[in-house]
Amino acid sequence: MRGNRDLTLTAAGAAVSEFGNALSLLVLLFWATPISPLLVAAILVAELLPLVLGAPLVGLLVDRLPNRRLLITALVFQGLAIAAIAPLMGQPVFVLALVFVSGCGRAIAQPCISALVPHIAGEEDATRGYAWLSTGRSLGSMAGVTGGALLAGVFGHPVALLVDGCTFLAYAVLLAFVRSERRPSGSHEARPSALAGIRHVRRDPVLFVSIVGLAFCVGTVVVINVADPAFVRYVLHGDEFMLGAMQACWMTGILVGNRLAARLLTVSGMAQAIAVAAVTTGVGVLIPATFPFVVATGIGWAIGGVSNGVHNVVIHAIARLRTPEEMRGRAFAAVGSVVIGANLVGTAAAGGLLLVIGPRAVFALGGVGALLAGVACLVFVRRALKREESPAVAELSSN
Repeated sequence: MRGNRDLTLTAAGAAVSEFGNALSLLVLLFWATPISPLLVAAILVAELLPLVLGAPLVGLLVDRLPNRRLLITALVFQGLAIAAIAPLMGQPVFVLALVFVSGCGRAIAQPCISALVPHIAGEEDATRGYAWLSTGRSLGSMAGVTGGALLAGVFGHPVALLVDGCTFLAYAVLLAFVRSERRPSGSHEARPSALAGIRHVRRDPVLFVSIVGLAFCVGTVVVINVADPAFVRYVLHGDEFMLGAMQACWMTGILVGNRLAARLLTVSGMAQAIAVAAVTTGVGVLIPATFPFVVATGIGWAIGGVSNGVHNVVIHAIARLRTPEEMRGRAFAAVGSVVIGANLVGTAAAGGLLLVIGPRAVFALGGVGALLAGVACLVFVRRALKREESPAVAELSSN
């Protein structure tokens, strides 16, 4: 009963916060576009870079401090940074600095909530907890890219950013009513170093192959995020409404994928689900590249969204199952740094690709890349699972 209450509060807070995230990103990119394409890229990099570079230190903090309190502190930190951008929008350098500061708060918040969920939902229901959390975030994102655009248009960019800052504070307030807490145990000297999470992921064949496969999928398919507006405008001959409708198809698919992933209980099923979802992501992106029509694009986006929803849940669930509780903060931070690092590389590459080839060709490359990453991941995952099962099988046969 208490777990359900705490989980509901946490998911609701994540929805509110994600609404603000989607709103602020929309506002900042719209504001930066007429200034310079380089400023657009710089904002995306400033937001994500702390999650990649700060992983070892962040993981160490998550495994040493009470997680709910640390999460509340990080959210307040983010909220103040985003709200401070509002009066400084005429100074791009200060905007970038504050986006980077907000990214530092996000770098702490993400592994923190991932490590906290099993304590909120219970170890046996942790996958369901991750599904609830992902559903809350997806609903918040949907509201952010629709109602958020209207809010920014009516009241202006500074007001929208102040609203975003308040969403982080609202999330922190909701967490204050959550009773569950993760308090890392044991002496600090007895615990591994800050790099233990990275070493742990590298030494676990099943986890390592799963994460690398997902990273390759993300790194290739993320190019469509940059090409999406051009694809809608020049290939589908649509407007902003159509772009929003396509994104809504993707996010609706995420909600379905969350529910499907919640049913996965075994490491084998989760690892193979990551690979299969990468394959279906590629298929979803290749559909509009092959059949550049509105209906086909909507179908492809829904398929891609389902795959994305599976990945959102399973990546946390499999890392939890393969990691000792006392070092989950460092493991989650390491996993996030690998996947987000691939996101950064793919985003940077997409800008160059779009200058050389058209959006439809970019979609085709992204779809093929995700498809091949998924097939390769499935092959290596099955090999890793087979090697892991071999000692048990040999011991059974000898008896």
